[in-house]
Amino acid sequence: MPRLPEGLELDPVIEAYKKDVDRTLLRENLKLTVEQRFQKLFDLQKFAAELRRAGRETWPSRANR
Repeated sequence: MPRLPEGLELDPVIEAYKKDVDRTLLRENLKLTVEQRFQKLFDLQKFAAELRRAGRETWPSRANR
């Protein structure tokens, strides 16, 4: 493990979560331009809206929950 500068300590909470994070996805996302990242976010939001719409059409009685 790399040495930290004097006075800095590893945060045990962050270290515990790191093992569950797929850093390859983070690296791939950081290769994109800001515009490409925003486009991916916009596409995801459109997809989520479509899922909500399809759910309301499929189960109309649950739409107001």
